[in-house]
Amino acid sequence: MSHCPFCELQSTPNQSRVVDQNDSAFTLRDAYPLSPGHTLVIPKRHVASFFELSEAEQQDVLRLVNAQHAALQTELGFQDCNVGINDGPSAGQTVAHCHIHLIPRYKGDVADPRGGIRWIIPDKADYWSAS
Repeated sequence: MSHCPFCELQSTPNQSRVVDQNDSAFTLRDAYPLSPGHTLVIPKRHVASFFELSEAEQQDVLRLVNAQHAALQTELGFQDCNVGINDGPSAGQTVAHCHIHLIPRYKGDVADPRGGIRWIIPDKADYWSAS
């Protein structure tokens, strides 16, 4: 296995960036946040794809997504959120270790939030203006 920042983080004695964890996964705030509270939920086992995780690991990951959503809602009071996985290089994954983004969204953080993740392919994002 080549350099993996998420595996390296787990193996360091000082895990100060880790916010929460369970048997299969851990959470940390994104080093390059898109919004205040942007959090990553990361399986402890090194796999590239969410679909390589066992059902139990997927459940543990999703438990942390839910727990972090509730904690961030209390802490930051955001309005809504995006939850996303870039699963594979063609989908934009830059770290080949599965991770889920939990991105709090705030009223007015962008001029027009419609379409959300559809903007990953800009030419197909704005389907509502075509008619």
